[in-house]
Amino acid sequence: MKKLLVANRGEIAIRVMRTAKKMGIKTVAVFSEADRNSPHVKHADQAVCIGPAPSNESYLRGDKIIEVSKELNVDAIHPGYGFLSENADFAELCEANNILFIGPRSKAIRVMGSKLAAKETVKGYNIPMVPGTDEAITDIPEAKKIAKGIGFPILIKASAGGGGKGMRIVENEAEFESQMDRAISEAKNAFGDGSVFIEKYVASPRHIEIQIMADMHGHVIHLFERECSIQRRHQKVVEEAPSVALTPELREKMGQAAINVARSCDYIGAGTVEFLLDENLNFYFLEMNTRLQVEHPVSEWIAGVDLVELQIKVARGEKLDLKQEDLKINGHALELRVYAEDPMNDFLPSVGNLEVYTLPEGENIRVDNGFEQGMDIPIYYDPMLSKLITYGKTREEAIELMIKAIDNYHIKGVETTLPFGRFVFEHEAFRSGNFDTHFVKKHFSQSLLEDQEMLEAEIAAKIALKHFLMEQKLLKVPN
Repeated sequence: MKKLLVANRGEIAIRVMRTAKKMGIKTVAVFSEADRNSPHVKHADQAVCIGPAPSNESYLRGDKIIEVSKELNVDAIHPGYGFLSENADFAELCEANNILFIGPRSKAIRVMGSKLAAKETVKGYNIPMVPGTDEAITDIPEAKKIAKGIGFPILIKASAGGGGKGMRIVENEAEFESQMDRAISEAKNAFGDGSVFIEKYVASPRHIEIQIMADMHGHVIHLFERECSIQRRHQKVVEEAPSVALTPELREKMGQAAINVARSCDYIGAGTVEFLLDENLNFYFLEMNTRLQVEHPVSEWIAGVDLVELQIKVARGEKLDLKQEDLKINGHALELRVYAEDPMNDFLPSVGNLEVYTLPEGENIRVDNGFEQGMDIPIYYDPMLSKLITYGKTREEAIELMIKAIDNYHIKGVETTLPFGRFVFEHEAFRSGNFDTHFVKKHFSQSLLEDQEMLEAEIAAKIALKHFLMEQKLLKVPN
């Protein structure tokens, strides 16, 4: 492999290029017109514009990316995450043009891209599942009958879904039909596929995922777990490794389950198997992400590996030189996704210019970044600016370093998730490890509500005092 094209943008493109350069591989960046002056363009050995700003006219144009790859004699394509990373057709297009796709084969992507197909595939491996339907359903009366059999509350999920789209929690029978209609409609709009399935809603779950790596020679390992329970809109904001909830025995069981999921679809490369963990420490298979995850740096730090390097080596046909028994957890790592979002306004995107943008530095602080001071935040893409990662010998050490790093991360011009991160890392529920996927609703949203009520009470008190003083002045009898 002499030349690698990264079919992505921002921090993940730079992160992949950094490892490729370390391995002596030339890099090619692709960019939209909106990203012409982006750091990832400057970071590559070569760069080619592939279209206008909208992603469906640039970063999602698999045919254009293949065309550029052939023109520049590219040996391999790394898709990063998002965009074409889990597109089975694109993986096949790479194969058809004799270009290495750094990821699993198209069959594994296609199977694991459907939650129902994934459930069916792993059935023979005794993977624990949340009770629910085994096939897609759109017949609402029939679906209601199934839901009553499972017992409310239930969860309606898009079969082709992800990122919380096409997902609805239904508390009781009365609201079932309207929520079913919405889930089907949302799934059609987001994925072009309105098929949904129903499963029991796990009330207070933790979101635990296992990082796996598999080569072409039948070797599969796991690189321990990541705790991903701090989420807004079913999307992660804070991740850590390892999880405080897992015992060594449970870690071994979940790790083996993840390996079995990978084996069930003849998986190759880096992947993540996601599980729900209930309050009684029962775990259930959720889905498999057939790509590198946003939060992969925390796994790299505690396992002492470079996952992108392993991806490239596996794609070249090399055997994994790591054995499961050789891997040990070393220390603790945290990650905060720094989004251009306003946490005080329901995490809505914040568009503007980065008037000030300086990154924290120091030992055991890592920032995977895709922006520079003076840049505008494009409206066309995911609003993530960077990932702030800290490492410590203990969890407490990593938390204190993270708070210090947040304080030294200076951004002006847009709102970001940095204040939210500080709230999380200082909160007793997080520090004690006693939290689940409802952290934002239970603690952050409640805190905002209480702050608003205090502000309103303070304003009301000031108005009352002003009226009182005015009345006193009016009633005052002159000498």
